[in-house]
Amino acid sequence: MISDLPVGALLGVCAAAALVILLCGLRMTALADRLADRSGLGEAVVGGVLLGAATSLSGTVVSVTAALDGHASLAFSNGIGGIAAQTAFLALADLLHRKANLEHAAAELANVFQGALLLLMLTLPLAAYTLPELSFWSVHPVSALLVVLFAVGSIATQRVREAPMWRPVRTRDTREDVPDEDDPEPRRTAVLVLVFAGLMAAMATAGWALSLGAAELTARFDLNASMVGALMTAVITSLPELVTTLGAIRRGALQLAVGGIIGGNTFDVLFLTFSDVGYRDGSIYHAIGTPDLFWLVVGMMMTAVLILGMLYRQRHGPAGIGVESLLILGIYGGAIATQTL
Repeated sequence: MISDLPVGALLGVCAAAALVILLCGLRMTALADRLADRSGLGEAVVGGVLLGAATSLSGTVVSVTAALDGHASLAFSNGIGGIAAQTAFLALADLLHRKANLEHAAAELANVFQGALLLLMLTLPLAAYTLPELSFWSVHPVSALLVVLFAVGSIATQRVREAPMWRPVRTRDTREDVPDEDDPEPRRTAVLVLVFAGLMAAMATAGWALSLGAAELTARFDLNASMVGALMTAVITSLPELVTTLGAIRRGALQLAVGGIIGGNTFDVLFLTFSDVGYRDGSIYHAIGTPDLFWLVVGMMMTAVLILGMLYRQRHGPAGIGVESLLILGIYGGAIATQTL
């Protein structure tokens, strides 16, 4: 059905999907902050697990739909490209927080731990690509290992927050994660959870529509699937992370802002697991090309710089942001230039 639409209508479908994703992501931020306070889990954990997974849902649908249709490169690059885009969004968000470098003010051990977990998970697809092709029911063992790492890492992140073995030095610019004394939301927690779930369903539907539109545009104009995945669908489905990050910073929920990006990136690695299950022609790690691996390496570089920035905790840097933010934007901009010029 979508293949019969003219180009203008296809672009309209993609634009409408992007708007739905954007609006749902904006509403999710306030709900996640309330749920973090009421549950006692804290902004870093809720941002890294609940909000990160929820805002990544539309991207998950894009990757799985592409994999089911046999578009391995689009499925892979959408997930990995989203990691690069979202990390760049965090650097942009640093511009909004003018009091100090965001990584300094949002000091939280749970975010550092989850960043290291993300870097570890990103090495596994690269390892799978270099090893001989191996799959069970067309699923590579690395895909199962990614799920195990994510589950164990999520539990460990909560334990790190509850009983940290070291704590970041508090300065006058550090913003601590303290629950709000006044809860302006009158609805019960169960109702908030249902609203949150409804927003997730809307984002999933938008992601499905976006995937169909992007795949049709790729086929109709013979576009590079890796480029479409990394720079079109990945950026669009990453809009919730941008919106929630900026919204969280404006609310003063700095740990939620950083945790949402890192957690969303960690969940985005699972796109590869879902895509490998959906791709029925063998292991998806052996159906991709060099351009897809390029974005994987870019994501690893940006993540490593972010972790170093969270550990170094520069208070003020050039243009009022941290040096790590400038490096992240430089890496991302250079990657785009390399692939498009």
